[in-house]
Amino acid sequence: MKTTALNQVHKNLGAKMVPFAGYEMPVQYSGVNQEHMVVREGVGVFDVSHMGQFFVRGAEVEQLLQYVTTNDVTKVAIGQAQYTCMPNANGGIVDDLIIYKISEEEWMLVVNASNIEKDWNWINQNNKWNVSLENKSDEMSLLAIQGPKSIEAMQSLTDVNLNEIPFYHFEIGTFAGIENVIISATGYTGSGGFEIYFANENAEEIWNKVFEAGKSFGIEPCGLAARDTLRLEKGYCLYGNDINDETTPLEAGLAWITKLDTDFVAKDIIVKQKEEGVQKKLVAFKMVEKGIPRHDYKIVDDYENTLGIVTSGTQSPILKEGIGLGYVAIDFAKVGTSIRIQIRDKNVLAEVVKLPFV
Repeated sequence: MKTTALNQVHKNLGAKMVPFAGYEMPVQYSGVNQEHMVVREGVGVFDVSHMGQFFVRGAEVEQLLQYVTTNDVTKVAIGQAQYTCMPNANGGIVDDLIIYKISEEEWMLVVNASNIEKDWNWINQNNKWNVSLENKSDEMSLLAIQGPKSIEAMQSLTDVNLNEIPFYHFEIGTFAGIENVIISATGYTGSGGFEIYFANENAEEIWNKVFEAGKSFGIEPCGLAARDTLRLEKGYCLYGNDINDETTPLEAGLAWITKLDTDFVAKDIIVKQKEEGVQKKLVAFKMVEKGIPRHDYKIVDDYENTLGIVTSGTQSPILKEGIGLGYVAIDFAKVGTSIRIQIRDKNVLAEVVKLPFV
C-alpha cells in the first residue's frame, strides 16, 4: 500500500487510518461531525496527496484536451482551472478531473487516485498529437485548506493576495517560504478555500506552517469521511460511486460540462442520447421517514418495483437528516417524486429534491 509524504504526521496526530484507492489515508481525527462543522464554519485541512497530477506540454495540448474531455478547453484562460470529465468509447465516464492552464503550452491535469493508471493509459492511447505527458503523481503533495476562514488564516504565509484569486483560478508563488507552489481557489467541500500543490519534500514543513498560521482561527486536520459528507451536502459526484465507466455525463447530471459544439471522444453517442432522452438519471433525495441511506441500497416504488440504487448516502451533519444520491428510472426523476429506500427489511419513504442539499 502506498503512503503520502504526511503519513507519519497523521499517525502522530492519532488519525484513524484506512486503505483508500491503494493508499493508507486518514479517515478521521476528532470525528466526522466535528471535522465537517469546522470546514463549514471555520477552516480545516485535508491531505489529498493521493490524487494524481499529469503535466501535458506542447503546441498541440489544446487539441488533445479538447478531444479527451467534454468541456470546452478553449474557454480556459492562463491561470484558470476547469472541471470536466473524460468520456470512454461508449460514452461512459473514464474519470472526472480538473484541468489547469499554466501557459499556452503547459497544462496540469488533476485526476482521482483510483484512476491514475487508467487515466494515464487512456490519455496516451488518444494522444494523436505531438504532446508530451509527464506523470508527477508520486512526486507531489496536495493539501485542501477549506472553509470560510481559509483566506484570513493563510494570508500570512504568502505574498499572493488570496482575496484576489477568483473561484477556479490559481497562482504560482511562494507559500510558507517554499517557491513554485500552486495556490488554487478550488476544492470539493463547497465551503471555499484553496488547494495547495507542492513537492513531497516540502510536505511536513508546509503542513506545520499551515497549522501554526491557522492556530488562532481554530484550524483542524480533517479526514476522508468528512470530505465525503461535505461534498455530498453539495451534491458533488464521487467517482466510483455516482459516476463510472457505465454512466454517461447526461445521466449523471453533468450536461453543464458537456459541450456538444466541441469534438470529443464518443460525442456521437452523447448527442444521440440527448436526442432520444436518457432512461435513468442521477437524482438527489432526502429521507422523509427516519433512516440513513447507504451506498448500494435499493431504491423502490410503493409496490416494491426496483427503480435503481443509492450511489451515495449519509446523515447530513447540517440538516440532521438522511440525504443521498442515486440513479432512478427517468419517470421517477422529477423533483417532488416519492421514492422508497430499502433499509434492511423496510422500505423507507424519501423524496426527490433539488441540489444542493445545503
